[in-house]
Amino acid sequence: MIPMSARSTGLTKDAGWQVGVSRTLPQSPATVWEFISGPRGLELWLGAGARLTGEPGSPYETDAGIAGEVRGYRPGDRIRVTYGDTTVQVAVSAAGGGRSVLVFHQEGMAGPEERERQRAHWQRVMDQVAEELDRPA
Repeated sequence: MIPMSARSTGLTKDAGWQVGVSRTLPQSPATVWEFISGPRGLELWLGAGARLTGEPGSPYETDAGIAGEVRGYRPGDRIRVTYGDTTVQVAVSAAGGGRSVLVFHQEGMAGPEERERQRAHWQRVMDQVAEELDRPA
């Protein structure tokens, strides 16, 4: 039998099933923000073709047909969008020493299986973002 705590990891009262992935990166918050909110960064975490205006309520659509809307956009800090039936947030903060912390958070997932799939997805996205940021300009 699975212990209750294992079954409910990631389940919240208000946001349903959620998952977050974070990493400290050696780049400055400004550098990470510029990348993650720019065309290549948006493509990595939101999907090819995604373009955001930064205006709450504005729609977007990816080349794969995923549609959503901007729920929040604070330049240099965070972007929150709907993504299908879920909500995704990406946030950048200072970590000291010129480094930054990048966080991907998704909520409103259907259950623990989707949560685990999305955890693996966000870990892959994080790896790709870190690789891109490490490339010489």
